Amino acid sequence: MNAMLWLIILSLVLGGAGLAVFMWSLRSGQYEDLQGAANRILHDDP
Repeated sequence: MNAMLWLIILSLVLGGAGLAVFMWSLRSGQYEDLQGAANRILHDDP
């Protein structure tokens, strides 16, 4: 039962860390230009 408690705590900590990183990426503008990267890969630079 003690191992189960540690696993629950660990999963909550890792889930919270993942949520924090996702919220940081939203605030820093990582998802602003989704079409730009898709178009840049198709065109060669001169």
